[in-house]
Amino acid sequence: MLEVVDLRESLVALVSVLQLLLEFISVVCVVIGLVKTLMVLVQLKSGRSARYCFGNWLATALEFQLAADILATTVDPDMDSLIKLAIIAVIRTFLNYFLMKELEHQPGTEK
Repeated sequence: MLEVVDLRESLVALVSVLQLLLEFISVVCVVIGLVKTLMVLVQLKSGRSARYCFGNWLATALEFQLAADILATTVDPDMDSLIKLAIIAVIRTFLNYFLMKELEHQPGTEK
């Protein structure tokens, strides 16, 4: 019994570290996106290109955030956490979907 408890505590600790890492990567994506977008604005002076650049980075950050939320819910799967995860997943999926749709219409990438 003690071994199962230790294993669960180890799993919870590992998931906490992974969740923090994924959230950190998400923040790094936003910062990199901001810097690259500012560079595009300065070089091209094109708000449209900058918007697409930043949109790609935001979509990537959203994926990492969703992964972090999924990990957090796996170790604490009570009903409130599951409902919260479902709502967050739906919102982020819609945001990501519409962001990707907009990015598909970026000049020079149309098929």
